[in-house]
Amino acid sequence: MLAFGLGAVTVSAKDMKVGFVYVSPIGDAGYSYAHDQGRKAVEAMDGVTTSYVESVKEGPDSERVILNMARKGYDVIFATSFGFMDPMLKVAKKFPKIAFLHCSGFKTAKNMGNYFGRIYQARYLSGMVAGAMTRSNVLGYVAAFPIPEVIRGINAFTLGAQSVNPDVTVRVVWTKTWYDPATEKEAAKSLLDVGADVIAQHQDSPGPQEAAQEKGVYSIGYNSDMSAFAPKSHLTAPIWNWGPYYTKVVDEVRKGTWKAGSDWPGLKEGIVGLAPFGPMVPKDVQEMVNKKKAEIASGKKVFVGPIKDQKGVVKIAEGAVATDGELLGMTWFVKGVVGTTE
Repeated sequence: MLAFGLGAVTVSAKDMKVGFVYVSPIGDAGYSYAHDQGRKAVEAMDGVTTSYVESVKEGPDSERVILNMARKGYDVIFATSFGFMDPMLKVAKKFPKIAFLHCSGFKTAKNMGNYFGRIYQARYLSGMVAGAMTRSNVLGYVAAFPIPEVIRGINAFTLGAQSVNPDVTVRVVWTKTWYDPATEKEAAKSLLDVGADVIAQHQDSPGPQEAAQEKGVYSIGYNSDMSAFAPKSHLTAPIWNWGPYYTKVVDEVRKGTWKAGSDWPGLKEGIVGLAPFGPMVPKDVQEMVNKKKAEIASGKKVFVGPIKDQKGVVKIAEGAVATDGELLGMTWFVKGVVGTTE
């Protein structure tokens, strides 16, 4: 039986069914791969079965998939892409006894929460690596969509790079896709053509990493350890570890303690981190980054003023710390980024 209390969804006297909706193929690297590693941790829990649907398009198609899971009596449904937010909200209102959770969005309901990780913390660290390793002082960034999540990550990466190398610039190319290996690789090549000697990304495939290796320059991955795809190029990567979060939520739903809200864990909770350093990263750089990693995990902030935008306007005053609201709504680039937020 499912029991529903004020602001909480609970499951009792039955095995749990947990569903996951992915925007791209699981493959063997990338965003959906990282989420699926978390799903496998849930699958290993006693009395829990899971299933997933991959390569689901944002919009009406995702609503159909989520609705199908709800009709089949799933107890918890996770939708893992920004564009799944409104479709999930529509379904959640029709099924008040199911716990719905949406990744990277901002809307909630009595039985729908949202969650993401402070991946910008790991992006700052990866920016430090890139800033230390560049020789041209031009860093390239292959980016998916100009939404706050992606813009925030680019800014954190840039601030990290500038912290060790004030002369760097970060050139951004938008692909307007989460997963398209060919498009991602071509975008990386366009950045290599203008002198970038480190390629970073907010994309799901290793395409940008492969382009960097073919050119003989360095790369920074994303989502999971992509070193196998570009072992001569891959410096490190901001990565996800969703298992602890997903198992915690499912356990809370089972116990009746889960309540819809907004979760944003980070380095401290072990949800985000860095992939192992490539052998080309000097020990002193590794030690510098690991020291900063420990500081951030202990509470040191990434977005601390003074921080100026591309036009030189102060957006975060000296000594001020950006609030979570400001970070979640970030639509401007920091000084040093070359590109537009459109």
